[in-house]
Amino acid sequence: MPIIVSNISCPVGTPEEEIISAAKKRLGIKESEVFGAGIYKISLDARKREDIHSVCSVMISLKSKEREKALSERKKEVRFFEEPEPKANISSEKRSGRVVIAGFGPAGMFCALLLSEAGYRPIVLERGGDMETRVKKVEGFFAGGELDERTNIQFGEGGAGTFSDGKLTTRIGDPLCRYVLKRLCGFGAPEEIMYLSKPHIGTDRLREVVVNIRRRIIEKGGEVRFLSPLEGLEIKDGMVREISTIGGKIETSALVLAIGHSARDTFEKLLNCGISIEPKAFSVGARIEHRQDEVDRSLYGKTSAEAGLPKGEYQLSHRTGGRAVYTFCMCPGGEVVAAASERGGIVTNGMSGYLRDGENANSALVVSVDRSDFGPGPLGGVEFARNIERRAFELTKSYRAPAETVGSFLGEGRVKPSVSASYRPGVEFCGIGGIFPQVVTEKLREGIAKFSKEMACFGDRGAVLIAPETRTSSPVRITRNDRGTALYTENLYPCGEGAGYAGGIMSAAVDGVRTALKIMESFAPPEP
Repeated sequence: MPIIVSNISCPVGTPEEEIISAAKKRLGIKESEVFGAGIYKISLDARKREDIHSVCSVMISLKSKEREKALSERKKEVRFFEEPEPKANISSEKRSGRVVIAGFGPAGMFCALLLSEAGYRPIVLERGGDMETRVKKVEGFFAGGELDERTNIQFGEGGAGTFSDGKLTTRIGDPLCRYVLKRLCGFGAPEEIMYLSKPHIGTDRLREVVVNIRRRIIEKGGEVRFLSPLEGLEIKDGMVREISTIGGKIETSALVLAIGHSARDTFEKLLNCGISIEPKAFSVGARIEHRQDEVDRSLYGKTSAEAGLPKGEYQLSHRTGGRAVYTFCMCPGGEVVAAASERGGIVTNGMSGYLRDGENANSALVVSVDRSDFGPGPLGGVEFARNIERRAFELTKSYRAPAETVGSFLGEGRVKPSVSASYRPGVEFCGIGGIFPQVVTEKLREGIAKFSKEMACFGDRGAVLIAPETRTSSPVRITRNDRGTALYTENLYPCGEGAGYAGGIMSAAVDGVRTALKIMESFAPPEP
């Protein structure tokens, strides 16, 4: 079992072999004792501009397990490490029908991947198109074409995360996060995601990874059906007996709801079937766009190229009166994208490629909202967000997004933009405050004032706000029990971000893994 040596400080860009050598020196071990070594984690400490450096952890395997134990007991910066692997306790119980997974985002993909590799031959239903079709549809919409309500930034192969930064940061602390990273690397993600503290794949490279995962699922006996939404389900005696699709009905041994946070029509279908759904807090606001070099200067005092550092990125938050305003899903060197999935509404999101080499940086700037804002009904949050999206559309009478400079938004009169808005199919400069409830508008202004004291770029009155951002997380939670199943329905598994149990690619993928394990514990795979 290897050991991890933590808190090794070194200059940015220090070669791997020098970092490993420093770890060995700290341990006081000889080269002859070492079986293998490698970087485990690298993070950037930029709290002091005059002392920006890397903080590293190194994984080392020694030939003597007793020696590893002694070092871990004697040195506080040393700990044992066990590679996390999902451990399946497969039931012997037989059950008729097929496992059906509704949704092919991170949760659905990883659930299908594990089940297919264990012989369950799952059927995945994805309401949107495959990757090639999806890219064409999205690019056509960006260019001013029609919105396809089936295939867009929210729906299609890979889920909403496919058109993002491919961020893999998470706060859940689940050991299976490393397993997910390892599998992503096996399907074509850059190896550096295994050790960077803020890993990302980039939307361009993520698309290849997603397609490779689909091919593996099919190779192991699973099916992935595109343009095939879940149209209905028959529940009898506390079990989903069959589901309906455009291709007909499917006898079902288990149904996984990995439907994503924008599957509003599916939420309604589930409610009509008696499935327990409760409203959940989420956040709404706008995308704020700065020049990337100004973000860099705010953090480093110079551009990232001058400093020899990665593109600057930030995460800011402020809470008063029980409500938070914060930045979310920051995209260095990226663009603001049109993320609508319903006609007559505008939605924004952020996206960047692997190189993060665009001129602009953008981030969601959002305010938390809950049932006190939209009422206690199960779909109150859905309607709350939809109304904001529709007001934005009514303001421009098109899918051109409402935009406003920070100075104008703060009531300082007309201020010339200092950044060229990246949003396609374009923006219209107008007042955005009326799109939101007054409390949201006030908190956004309060947040900008607070953050301008922490980062100089937030004091730029020519920075641009592009609205609205409404799909930060699911506005509902499909209630589930400790077995991972919906209340009163033994074989229905709410899963991932849309079901209210994740908040990003990593946490959704991990929830998909854990859902697959729970299915394996419940019944055996079908006969070959």
